[in-house]
Amino acid sequence: MKPLHCVLIVAVTVALSLSSNVIAAEPDDHPLSREQRDRLRTTLQERASQLSKTIEEAESVGAYSQRGDAYFFLGDFDRALADYEKMVELNPDSGASHWRRGIARFYAKKFDKAAKQFEEYHSFDNVDRENGIWRYLSQHRAYGVEKAREGLLKYEKDDREPFPAVYQLFAGKLTPQQIEQQIADAKIDDVERSKREFYAHLYIGLNHAVEGRDAEAIKHFRKSTANTWGPKAGYGPNYMWHVGRLHYDLLLAERRLKQNSEKN
Repeated sequence: MKPLHCVLIVAVTVALSLSSNVIAAEPDDHPLSREQRDRLRTTLQERASQLSKTIEEAESVGAYSQRGDAYFFLGDFDRALADYEKMVELNPDSGASHWRRGIARFYAKKFDKAAKQFEEYHSFDNVDRENGIWRYLSQHRAYGVEKAREGLLKYEKDDREPFPAVYQLFAGKLTPQQIEQQIADAKIDDVERSKREFYAHLYIGLNHAVEGRDAEAIKHFRKSTANTWGPKAGYGPNYMWHVGRLHYDLLLAERRLKQNSEKN
């Protein structure tokens, strides 16, 4: 999605203290250390608490926006969605462009409403294929793959890389391996390559996830979480980095539950 700016992102980025040589695997092979994860959680909880006090004193779109982000990054999708909905209530003109509300609806399992949000966003921005991907994901969850592919939004103008290729993945016309090879073969600098790899792994992971291939999804979400470009690159990429991190953690938790139940 298109970059925005938010004070919360600065606090979260500082809390993570990520650099290209800090990523250390733990026994569970998580790309963030336990200390980093605990520090991130504490920072977000403190931020949400501060914003709740601000809202008690005077409601504002900005405060609900930032608290919604804090709740979302904590994995509290219902509370995040409630704050995003409140933003639109206070400022109805923000409804069509509120892609975060669509993503929160997706993770709150309101898939049909999520698809509607991304369809509305298309009327606001008809170039951003990332939005079309989220509509596809939402429709896939709500109605199945055939209807989702039939409903893929049409784009006539070029979008930033790697989204034209990733869009072809969801249309069933390219494979993950072909997308990764395109990035590897591209004559681009290291920063641009890291950016493309981040988005590719995130959305390849999401494709595997909606198709029920959790083991493959975990591999790609781990790579998007380990990517150091995402959490530093501004509001939009940072938000999407958290999406991959959260989905990765959700799948890891589901895998542990399954393993424990099989043992018992």
